[in-house]
Amino acid sequence: MNKVKITVALAGNPNSGKTTLFNLLTGSRQQVGNYPGITVEKKEGFVDLENYTLHFIDLPGTYSLTAYSLEERVARNFLVKEKPDLVVNVVNASALERNLYLTVQLLELGAPLILALNMMDEAKAMGITINTQLLAKRLGCPVVETVAREGKGKDVLVHTIIREYLQKPQWKPVHISYGPDIDPVLNEIQDLLAQKNFTLFAFPLRWIALKFLENDEEIRTQIAKFDSNLYQELETLAQKLNQHCEKTLETYPEAIIADYRYGFISSLLKDVIFRDTQRERLDFSDKLDRILTHKCLGPIIMLSVLYGVYKLTFVLGAYPLDWINAFFNFLAKQVELLLPDGMLKSLLISGVIGGVGGVVSFVPLIAIMFLFLSFLEDSGYMARVAYMLDRVFRTFGLHGQSIMPFIISGGIAGGCAVPGVMAARTLRSPKERLATVLTVPFMTCGAKLPVFILLTSVFFPKEKTLALFSISLLGWIVALLVAKLLRSTLIRGLPTPFVMELPPYRLPTLEGLFIHSWEKTWMYLKKAGTVILAISIGIWLLMSFPKLPVNKKEPILRSLTKLEQQIKNSQRTDVSFLLSQKQALQNQLAQEQLVYSYAGRLGRFLERFTLNTLGFDWRVNLALIGGFAAKEVIISTLGTVYALDGERSVSLAQKLSADPFWTRAKAVSLMVFVLLYAPCMVTIVTIAKEESLGWAGFALFFNTMVGFILASIIYQLALRF
Repeated sequence: MNKVKITVALAGNPNSGKTTLFNLLTGSRQQVGNYPGITVEKKEGFVDLENYTLHFIDLPGTYSLTAYSLEERVARNFLVKEKPDLVVNVVNASALERNLYLTVQLLELGAPLILALNMMDEAKAMGITINTQLLAKRLGCPVVETVAREGKGKDVLVHTIIREYLQKPQWKPVHISYGPDIDPVLNEIQDLLAQKNFTLFAFPLRWIALKFLENDEEIRTQIAKFDSNLYQELETLAQKLNQHCEKTLETYPEAIIADYRYGFISSLLKDVIFRDTQRERLDFSDKLDRILTHKCLGPIIMLSVLYGVYKLTFVLGAYPLDWINAFFNFLAKQVELLLPDGMLKSLLISGVIGGVGGVVSFVPLIAIMFLFLSFLEDSGYMARVAYMLDRVFRTFGLHGQSIMPFIISGGIAGGCAVPGVMAARTLRSPKERLATVLTVPFMTCGAKLPVFILLTSVFFPKEKTLALFSISLLGWIVALLVAKLLRSTLIRGLPTPFVMELPPYRLPTLEGLFIHSWEKTWMYLKKAGTVILAISIGIWLLMSFPKLPVNKKEPILRSLTKLEQQIKNSQRTDVSFLLSQKQALQNQLAQEQLVYSYAGRLGRFLERFTLNTLGFDWRVNLALIGGFAAKEVIISTLGTVYALDGERSVSLAQKLSADPFWTRAKAVSLMVFVLLYAPCMVTIVTIAKEESLGWAGFALFFNTMVGFILASIIYQLALRF
């Protein structure tokens, strides 16, 4: 028997607990992708119950349905295009007045609603009591109390969804009056749209008229494309209304519309919300904020928290890291013993195990760091970090909203520049958005993290936490200085104000933490098994061909043959010395092959520019070229180079530690250059899509030059001091 499928969209403000509720409902049955043709993340999940399959879609968090941002446009277009059977509007019960602003717009759109009053525990702790039955009667939709992080209300919500579905809910727009000044113009615009047969998806005509007066860019663009004369008529009406409102009321239509919405909300909540006025108390979050966001203590605590994240990551990840390294070394030894010498053996040991294994070995550290970052984000502390950094950002010509793209990109190590670049869409100022897009790639993304962890572990074993923390801090400093430079020269413009809502502190659920950290870790693993594997094999081919000519390898082969004969005829006491000589000759042969290969030639060519300035030899140059595709490839390429150029069954960290070429100065230089040089190709493509091909090319060249100059300065200073 086929189950009945019920499509349910989850809508709500950011920090309303919507995604926590989504994770609670769907658990591990989730799919993450993008909306068709749009780079905004789409989360879907499924719940099976009796004869029904509930298909949940977690819409992007939004405060309204006016298309000020891509997230808002995506949310509302999904609702009217896909027409889900039901919309569960998740609201923060402790801030009901503000959260219902989105609810009112959903009602005007006609969505069949279920209101989920989330965070009821916090509302009660603040002395708030809500008459849910009266609220449900006035809204004309079911109201369900939930505490998503504790799993309360889940079953009631699921059964309410099924019950409402069985009543065959219809999309019926709610009509709200906006007063004697706005309503006549709304009606006139609605009539003109009807006369011209204008339709946009399934938006109600009154709703379209309302959005036109709210200066909704998408609605206005669609009307202009449909009929330019109609657009001019509507624009004339809107201008007359603007002038009338300014002259008689000293305000503008958008403000009047917002006022009437809040007036409607006030009438809904009359006798619905009761506050305990007898208790003089300060909310727990406010008490905590007095300390955590204090002008002096706040930044110190913030830096201490971030330092603690790095420290715990290294401490907890040390043993799993050693275990995985030991596993890959064991794997390499087994392949060495089982397969005869040849291309297949070289490919498996050097290309696959040496390349991908080097990247995968850092999974424990990456997973632990993601877990801590998810805790900071879900607890509400990350919003405080943004709040504290707002003033700093404005000093350097950036906007307060630039903070989230920076954090997403790896401001606290482990992010990714691609969603960071896309997150900059929320900035309304094109100049501030461009400055943000060009500087977020300087952050310590998850792809750079394995490089830093490797080098700090090998060359700063006693100070590795401080070294990793310092390189992350350097990314912030350089990003802010570059932003100031760009905003003072190429991207001049006036700053815009920053408004942000601080969510209450809450203890994240273990399930939510593991879901968030697993999603990011799985993406890292998937990348290692696909993109990085393909690039590693490609680089192995470049390192293996063309083959060394016979006249160049013949002398070494003759010496090897002679040595092997001596080993057979020697006494036991002589064997160890002869074996070491044999290993040295084999290493020499491998070195000659690498230098002669296409990759070796390219690396040697670049050495003339990098060896004395940055301290990079041909092997490092080759790894950095691979890093243009994806930064994790730097590790996999070094793993392949060292696997081809010496003992194959020893970890990369041990090889770097034993290599006399490597010094602390060169390690620091490499870390600085990797931190700052050109963004990976996926980020470049994203910048081209978000801004332009020209600015993407600028980021590729400019960031590399910034990295080259700063790394060379640091290297030269390190050599002297």
